[in-house]
Amino acid sequence: MNTDKKITLVDRVKSPTPKFFRKVRTIGLMIGAIGGALLAAPVALPAVVGTIAGYLATIGVVASAVSQTAVRD
Repeated sequence: MNTDKKITLVDRVKSPTPKFFRKVRTIGLMIGAIGGALLAAPVALPAVVGTIAGYLATIGVVASAVSQTAVRD
């Protein structure tokens, strides 16, 4: 990669994403959705399930955000 070229965050998000990172983004979105659904469940769930759901939501959001900023050379 050419290190002389500086890319802004907006340019990174708008640029084409490599195939592998598109898959990571999709999986991250699914994990985040599962975590969010568990957190928003209208029934009482054990505390450990709530903790795990919070971690799932966080992992999903971070994986999706990081994979979206990967760009092709």
